[in-house]
Amino acid sequence: MLAVVKRSGVTEQFSRDKVVRGVRRACQGRPVDDDALQQLAQRVEESIRSAGLAEIPSHEVGLAILGPLRELDGVAYLRFASVYRSFSSVEDFEKEISDLREAMAATPDESDQDAKDG
Repeated sequence: MLAVVKRSGVTEQFSRDKVVRGVRRACQGRPVDDDALQQLAQRVEESIRSAGLAEIPSHEVGLAILGPLRELDGVAYLRFASVYRSFSSVEDFEKEISDLREAMAATPDESDQDAKDG
């Protein structure tokens, strides 16, 4: 069993469904389907379990969500990150958007690769 330790100190069993519900809110109105959310939750769980710990702080679960969500949908990522990281100013958003753009520029687009291969 993998347990998540919340900020309050309460421990509960890790739940992929809870990850999906949290990310679904950030994806509201975005072109992200349930299959993509399930795959993201699976990646998050695999990442957490690979640490080999029986308990993990809830903060670490949030960190494990950020990477896959950024790859899935930039807008949903910004929504989730703004709540998770408690953005308090426009500058916080600007910095995160700048970082997101840099990451996207550094990652080759699969459709570009397909065009080169074709």
